Amino acid sequence: MGTAQQVNDSNSRIQPFVEIMDSTLRDGEQTSGVSFLPHEKLVIARKLLKDVNVDRIEVASARVSEGEKEAVTMICRYARQNGMLERVEVLGFVDGRLSVDWIDGCGGKVINLLAKGSLKHCAGQLHKTPTEHIGDILRTVDYAFSKGFSVNLYLEDWSNGMKDSPDYVYALMDSLCASGISRFMLPDTLGIMNPLQVIEYFRKMRKRYPGTHFDFHAHNDYDLAVSNSLAAVLSGARGIHVTVNGLGERCGNAPLSSVQVILKDQFHAKTSINESELNAISRLVEGYSGIAVAPNQPIVGENVFTQVAGVHADGDNKAGLYCNDLVPERFGRKREYALGKTSGKANIARNLHELGLELTPEQTQRVTRRITELGDRKEIVTPEDLPFIVSDVLKHTAPEDKVRLVSYMVSSSYGLKPLASIKVCINGSEYEGFSTGDGQYDAFVKALRRIYRDSLGRTFPTLENYAVTIPPGGRTDALVQTVITWRNGDRLLRTRGLDADQTEAAIKATFKMLNIIEENNKQ
Repeated sequence: MGTAQQVNDSNSRIQPFVEIMDSTLRDGEQTSGVSFLPHEKLVIARKLLKDVNVDRIEVASARVSEGEKEAVTMICRYARQNGMLERVEVLGFVDGRLSVDWIDGCGGKVINLLAKGSLKHCAGQLHKTPTEHIGDILRTVDYAFSKGFSVNLYLEDWSNGMKDSPDYVYALMDSLCASGISRFMLPDTLGIMNPLQVIEYFRKMRKRYPGTHFDFHAHNDYDLAVSNSLAAVLSGARGIHVTVNGLGERCGNAPLSSVQVILKDQFHAKTSINESELNAISRLVEGYSGIAVAPNQPIVGENVFTQVAGVHADGDNKAGLYCNDLVPERFGRKREYALGKTSGKANIARNLHELGLELTPEQTQRVTRRITELGDRKEIVTPEDLPFIVSDVLKHTAPEDKVRLVSYMVSSSYGLKPLASIKVCINGSEYEGFSTGDGQYDAFVKALRRIYRDSLGRTFPTLENYAVTIPPGGRTDALVQTVITWRNGDRLLRTRGLDADQTEAAIKATFKMLNIIEENNKQ
């Protein structure tokens, strides 16, 4: 790991090894509105290096801020203690000794030097001749080597350089390719390329500079970042730059998860990535960045392993007819069968089986009709709603609530944290709890957690996701629907609450979850 190589598979076919460099903490942080705290950067870096197992991470730009210096120092300290320091890279500038000294002061030993890859950038931004720029680069490179650094070189705006001023690009490479630089990193800085251009330009570079290690760095302005990255690999790129969830400036970069699975499944390339951690790192970055992942984002979106159409569930029941190589278990996830107006009996049967509920065909048909009616009204139905729907439709006595809310008070005041005082009845015994929190619902849940911890000696489930919606076209007094996903051990539960008040809706969803757990504990 850490160097491009050729790897033999079990059939002795030669498969390319492709380095994956993740730039979430540098280029990804250039997403509008995204700024990671130093400890958040450390947590993400550790996850990427240790669990996801990317080959390299680019963690910051030199000389940005004191907070950035603190983050880089923390990451380099962790990496050095675990023998990973050569996998941590920092973007630096052609500024003599300044960037090198800044990185050295943080404990780093790899600089990704940002040079100009097009004549337009060299002349228009630096106001220098190519010869002057090359001289500046070589002086910075020599100083970095004197400090024991490894040096990679970005040719910023390389795509426009190859299109408008290829002689400038070649002059730069002719002067630098024998200088000891480890990798030449070729960015499509403005996201202007298409796969045919990538293939053309990469093949020219490789023909002229055989044996040179080239990385490709894509931007997604035309929604071609993934396609262009794969075209680069087909044309001999030995490294690809990605970000988690495709974060990045403007339209973002190539998403780690998409690049990984296409490289593996479509091109049979080898990487170091641990795919079972792709969903976990996506959720972590989603939480820290505040940028939500689209439900239909391949691999990591909430809905991508959810079958909606009943005919699909029927096909899966009979012969796995609607499954491909992207099985959810590969990514630490599980296939679900949605409940709604297009579900059909097969989807509902799959969910009933998961819950251990057995119905006659006639009863299943009646439950199906009720779920279809709810779907027509744009209501979300979760698998955890099924026992209550079954009880209602079949006129059974509703399951007795083992956990009931007896009374509660939540309040908030300007300048003070919200507080909650609650009384609950659990299996016939009443308990009281009190807590403050960052919001009314947060205070309510913390009070519940104290009851479960202090009075019952039990672990309270952790909240994984919280979504609030109203039907499209709803009025301000419309009902609020709160869907909360909980983790209880290895199991995920998703419960729904409906009320005119958002906090009330969330509380209803919470108690529905607690009663499901009590019912499961009884079985």
